[in-house]
Amino acid sequence: MKMATVDIDNRLPPRLQSEKLSANLIALLPRLSDLPDIIAKDTLVWKLKLLKSAAAYTNSRLHAVKAEVLVLASGQDYMLPSGEEAQRLKSSLQNCKVRYFKENGHTILMEKNINLLTVIKGTGKYRRSQRTDLVSDFLPPSMSEFKHGFDNVGLLCFAACSAMFSTLDNGKIVKGLDGVPKEGPVLLVGYHMLMGMEMYCLAEEFLREKNIMVRGIAHPELFSEKLESSFKEFSLVDWIRVMGAVPVTATNLFKLLSTKSHVLLYPGGAREALHYKGEEHRIIWPDQPEFVRMAARFGATIVPFGAVGEDDVTELVLDYNDLMKIPLVNDYIRNATRNRINIRDESKGEVANQELFIPGLLPKVPGRFYFLFGKPIKTKGREEILQNKENANHLYLEIKSEVERIIDYLLNKRDKDPYRSIIDRTVYRALYTPVREVPAFEP
Repeated sequence: MKMATVDIDNRLPPRLQSEKLSANLIALLPRLSDLPDIIAKDTLVWKLKLLKSAAAYTNSRLHAVKAEVLVLASGQDYMLPSGEEAQRLKSSLQNCKVRYFKENGHTILMEKNINLLTVIKGTGKYRRSQRTDLVSDFLPPSMSEFKHGFDNVGLLCFAACSAMFSTLDNGKIVKGLDGVPKEGPVLLVGYHMLMGMEMYCLAEEFLREKNIMVRGIAHPELFSEKLESSFKEFSLVDWIRVMGAVPVTATNLFKLLSTKSHVLLYPGGAREALHYKGEEHRIIWPDQPEFVRMAARFGATIVPFGAVGEDDVTELVLDYNDLMKIPLVNDYIRNATRNRINIRDESKGEVANQELFIPGLLPKVPGRFYFLFGKPIKTKGREEILQNKENANHLYLEIKSEVERIIDYLLNKRDKDPYRSIIDRTVYRALYTPVREVPAFEP
């Protein structure tokens, strides 16, 4: 180590010092054959035995470690077997998560495409106190995280070129998000497209236009330890956590509204996002008003919204019923969902059927996504919603009916959009700027 640090200037920034040290250590590898001339053989043997003894003792105590451990493993590490070591630690430690970066090398933390804070946030290891609280522990994404996070879905958002509309307090529909209140708490309640493909465009547009971080409430299975493995890469699920999503629970909704957040809620949940053939743009909500009284408790503004366009982007060729007719595939789905987290034990009807699966999709030449946020519904001062379940249910049905009306409105109006086709939008983008502001129908 001393030999590797001889020519390193202490005045250099820490990052450059680390890079220089790493390069020097690698350069010294061919000289290992000269090690006996530098260190006496007996001394070297003694040190190796000491190292072996210490490693054996450490390995024998790994099972007793209760602390949270995050292991970053490299796929291109040619100095140490990072992948195998990560697998060993995962199986030995009680509370260990592994993220495998197959394109990175031995000096993973010094490589440009790795941000340790992002990995810590994405794996849920960042916290402000002894206990993890996904609401209060949340750190808004940086500009670089925002860019990298949406790079995963950037092509979809760019190709679909979402047309956003909102409704002012006087009922007038306008382009953009001016009708959505900027001050929270705000509860955005709407329709879940197939595979939730509308979420990314919605979240991105709120950040761009209103500088608002929408906090999504997602299915708990996305946060489940069952998804962890020794070779799990930093994936879209981790980015969802970085972008502020939390598991759907009454407690998390309570905390988000109490912090005056803009919360994205889909009452239809997984059943709506994983709907079957012929159910495009169909509202599949539970019978009970799950969120209305919670919103009223904090005086939150409820904004119903609808989104259409999934049928312009992809075609559903294999739904749950089709997959369950395929041998082996049906067994895999049953095994994968046998111990799933059921978030609606008391629900009945269609919404209670929340089998989790990956449908078979066939991409189309992209059409366009359309969003319309309805007239804001203020619950502040409406104590009767809290005191009377019948009043709460009446408002719930009103919101559901408004979402259905919005979807019908968008389905009719999109036929009048001269830029619904990606070909027309591409021509427009080639002639005009900025590229994101492509006109749509007149509301």
